[in-house]
Amino acid sequence: MNAPPPLIELLGARWVTEAPVVGVAWDVAGLNAGFALGDGTLALAVAEWRGGPGLKPRQGGGVEFVQAQEPAAPLARFSVHDGTCLALAADPEGGFLSGGDDGRLVHLNVDGASEVLVDADGEWIDLVATSPAGRAYTIGRRVHWLGAKPASLALPGSATALAFNAAGEQLAVAHHGGVTLWPIDAHVPRLLAWPGYHRSVAWSPDGRYLVSGMEENALHGWRLPDGGDIEMGGYPGQPRSLSFSADGRVLVTSGGPRVVCWRFDPPGGDDQPRECGIAGKTPVTQVACHPTHPLIAVGYHNGAVLLCQPGGSDVLFVKGSGDSPVSAIAWSPDGSRLALGTEAGELGLVLLPEALFHFGSPR
Repeated sequence: MNAPPPLIELLGARWVTEAPVVGVAWDVAGLNAGFALGDGTLALAVAEWRGGPGLKPRQGGGVEFVQAQEPAAPLARFSVHDGTCLALAADPEGGFLSGGDDGRLVHLNVDGASEVLVDADGEWIDLVATSPAGRAYTIGRRVHWLGAKPASLALPGSATALAFNAAGEQLAVAHHGGVTLWPIDAHVPRLLAWPGYHRSVAWSPDGRYLVSGMEENALHGWRLPDGGDIEMGGYPGQPRSLSFSADGRVLVTSGGPRVVCWRFDPPGGDDQPRECGIAGKTPVTQVACHPTHPLIAVGYHNGAVLLCQPGGSDVLFVKGSGDSPVSAIAWSPDGSRLALGTEAGELGLVLLPEALFHFGSPR
């Protein structure tokens, strides 16, 4: 019996550009997906279009696919940087923020109107992060805060990752030698020191834990209330992509041929992680937990994208393999759509309504 086609062919749309996808983000309304491209442009894709695909109830239970009657709306491309896009984030007031190697931080509305917020000629704006409280970006060894009271902070090393906690009042900046926490109100930094190169960072939803992915093929975590350390190793590669489940009970990561799932309820130094996804020789490059359900979107080095549950064995293919690694993946704010991009410049959107799934407790 033939396997069903990937979901992107039934409930999605795809486009091909000539530039690699550097990052992807959804606007706060969840109506547009923004793709930062290596040629200095931002591509915007509209989530819904007239005559698009969908699901409908089937007599006797279940659902059936409704094929698209009209093609997806074409991508809107906007030139925002003279060089390449390096970072992308949704702006809490609408639209997107993009940082580039031309030293510019640009705000782009979904209608194409843009504004240069920062112009640091000769510098690179490497990282961008946003929260309801404001915006932050990095230039080398300094992180800058744009808000009612702009401020900047010198770091022990060049910034490699940037993330606000869920409440948006505290910023984590990864660098060589640890992670610096920067409370926005007090502007008094706290260094979480740990030897090595910290390349990625993730907050637990309740803000009690912070975890970094390290160049030394390991994770390091901190219990923030008491500063306790949590060591998590044994990876064959670098765990560059990290994501906590919506309930905070599981941390999922790349770094191996399957998704690695660590228990965080609470974490224990002797606990062994569980895995999910397909076993093979192709490394996982991107992971993203659903904003409300126990569901993980997984991108692979061969271009495939699938869905699985933490510790589970079942998978659902969103996109088949290709000739380029998945470089970016993101759920819409309500979890009804998934956006993805590859290093070869393939972009995709997939409709994933709740009616498609039966959510239960992870095994």
